[in-house]
Amino acid sequence: VSAALDIERLDLECQFNNTDHRTDLNGVDRLIVRRGQPFTISLYLRSGSFQPGVSSLSFVAETGPQPSEQYGTRASFGLSPDVDTSRWSAAVTSPPGDMVALQICSAPNAPIGRYTLTVGQSKIEFILLFNPWCPADDVFLDDEKSLEEYVLSQDGIIFRGSHQFPQPTPWNFGQFESGILDICLRILDSNPKYLRNPGKDCSGRRNPIYVSRVLSAMVNCNDDKGVLLGKWSGGYDGGVSPFLWRGSVEILRNWDSQACQPVRFGQCWVFAAVACSVSRALGMPCRVVTNFLSAHDTNSNLTIERYIDENGELVQSRDMIWNFHCWIENWMTRPDLKADFNGWQVSDPTPQEKSEGVYCCGPIPVKAIKEGELTFKYDAPFVFAEVNADVVTFMKKKDGSTSKVTTATVVGQKISTKKVGSDAREDITHLYKYPEGSDEEREAFTKANHQNKLLQQLQNAGLHLAIKVTSDMKKGCDFDVFAVVTNNTQSEKMCRLVFGSCAESYNGTLGENCGFKDLLNVGLSPGAERRIPLRLNYSKYGSHLTEDNLIRLAALVVDYSTKEAILAVRHIVLENPEIKVRILGEPKENRKLAAEITLQNPLPEPLENCCFSIEGANLTGGHEKKGIVIQFPPLVKLLHSGLRKLVVDFDSNKLCHVKGYRNVIIGK
Repeated sequence: VSAALDIERLDLECQFNNTDHRTDLNGVDRLIVRRGQPFTISLYLRSGSFQPGVSSLSFVAETGPQPSEQYGTRASFGLSPDVDTSRWSAAVTSPPGDMVALQICSAPNAPIGRYTLTVGQSKIEFILLFNPWCPADDVFLDDEKSLEEYVLSQDGIIFRGSHQFPQPTPWNFGQFESGILDICLRILDSNPKYLRNPGKDCSGRRNPIYVSRVLSAMVNCNDDKGVLLGKWSGGYDGGVSPFLWRGSVEILRNWDSQACQPVRFGQCWVFAAVACSVSRALGMPCRVVTNFLSAHDTNSNLTIERYIDENGELVQSRDMIWNFHCWIENWMTRPDLKADFNGWQVSDPTPQEKSEGVYCCGPIPVKAIKEGELTFKYDAPFVFAEVNADVVTFMKKKDGSTSKVTTATVVGQKISTKKVGSDAREDITHLYKYPEGSDEEREAFTKANHQNKLLQQLQNAGLHLAIKVTSDMKKGCDFDVFAVVTNNTQSEKMCRLVFGSCAESYNGTLGENCGFKDLLNVGLSPGAERRIPLRLNYSKYGSHLTEDNLIRLAALVVDYSTKEAILAVRHIVLENPEIKVRILGEPKENRKLAAEITLQNPLPEPLENCCFSIEGANLTGGHEKKGIVIQFPPLVKLLHSGLRKLVVDFDSNKLCHVKGYRNVIIGK
């Protein structure tokens, strides 16, 4: 004979459970746990006591508006002698008495989200997240330092600039700041698949492949009530410049407070950073990746066809090569693919091309890109082209004819992410592609049904062209860049050299001329080298620079004897001044933090409308602080010990969005 327990109240033991499940940075005022890992609740009985083998207790766990056992969004279970971590289960862990300690475990493949758990006649609510510490979870990552970086770290570094000059940009991911987890769950509930069929969508949330694809679509607003609106040209009236953001927290809170209206504006690193914040908040290991010289192949032929005029200036086409492009990688298994394609998966929330009718991209295994497996889900050809497309350049002549130009542009260079436990750059190019020209690279291209890159390269007729720069290229200074022409033949050469420069955006959009010269008769004796300078003056380039601080250099040599044209292109990033951050006093828990921030104006003109903005996970209460004074007053009381980043942005009329940061170690 069994008897139901007479429960007076329940204690969810949030402090203990959240700490044990590594969710305590979200707060301990409610129960937030990870799937496949037991949690403890205490039952206090109104009368009687728990008697093993006699007392009974039933449980029902439900998620979503239409819970169903068929969809896996409803689970009914009773007491077991021991907790079974492979399914929903519960067991009593206390001796007989009027307080009953229960261990409850969710299935390691249960849908993530908000849950109601019925315990006898009582109901409790909790949030269930992915669990990368659980070997049975599809996001399991067996490396504690990587988990600290890719799940628990609330700040990081995103690389921008050019492949010759990767520029670290600090970012506050802030996934544990107040209210962010609720916003991330609201993003899932705002996606079109949920609105069409909430039961099926909530069921899909058991699968990190499905969730990452939803996030890829929902971080941009092109098809839905997504978070960010992208803008790559013109001004940013009616919104915030993508260069001004220092973290994801303000973006996510703005979206939530504005009734899911898109936040204006984002570009690739902002889309990627917000997607990283949401992924980490939900428990999926995630990192932001930057691909330098990233191809945008619009017609899926894995070839970028570019055209220049007779001055070496680029003629715009739909196919583009971005100086850099950012996406994210999520760590997960891929049971839908053949073996050995588990691990890092590319997902790209920047809206570029449609996938299955929606602006999203991925997830596709990084290894599939390296091996040229273009039939795999999802969007393999597009990502493959971003890092591996051939580049063919043609010169359009005034008479209407075109001729192929020798150029050494290779897409997919210095693919970068932040190193685990360090602010240094980790080069992960080898994970995406074999070395250029290697047998393995040829094999990958053959598998991709694409001609080998080596067959596309024209043989150099004996002239070599390169662009050299100095190490000291600071914004506000005048400096020289050099076109270096070498004659490797045994005969005298007479050439035309066109050497130009123009401002550029990171996505390859060209701006105004910053300096130009056209030399009609450049003579080179056998084996000789000519070094031709081009002066870049701040008075000329200063007003043309975009917020990327990028200048495109292009040199074109035409050999009069062979009519062959050789093109060399280089992208330079002008260096902003350093922001210096000095922490005043010793940072400790339950103390306030003060900082002194300095910046020296490098320009030969005064700066107006100057403003410092600072932000940091658990340092500024999830809110930015602004001011024009150099010394900031105390910020907020420090709540958690550990390593944090104080992120600083300086803005003015002439010097825009200078970034700086300081690592702060908070003691107990």
